[in-house]
Amino acid sequence: MSADVEHSDHSDHEVDHDDGEAPIVTATISRDALYRSIRDSDPIVLVEALGAGYFADAHLPGALNMPPDQVDALAPRLIADRSVSVVVYCSGTCQNSEIAAARLEELGYENVRVYLGGKEDWVEHGLPIERSSVDLD
Repeated sequence: MSADVEHSDHSDHEVDHDDGEAPIVTATISRDALYRSIRDSDPIVLVEALGAGYFADAHLPGALNMPPDQVDALAPRLIADRSVSVVVYCSGTCQNSEIAAARLEELGYENVRVYLGGKEDWVEHGLPIERSSVDLD
């Protein structure tokens, strides 16, 4: 893997597992590497792990909306290929991306990374976003 991909062991961030609690250990991707992947149309699935309203307000180009509590229901429908490269992000100030990424890995997705800077970091660096309308009723 490139130098832009790092492994992160967040032993202070835990998520419930069937066999008890375990630390989330997921590979990460830098802003620059993610931007290059999007720009170069690399085959990645980009997942925003925030609610629909946040997603509609602004999301990274081509992202899918998949809040952590909906991963089990949405992942099989939205990401059929469990070997595809998946990058999960949230606002950058929460743990949603790490929780969603860990669940994707538990469901058998083989290549999951987290963009820890999140949407906040992306926007602060003037990178492109998309907006969409959503019916919250």
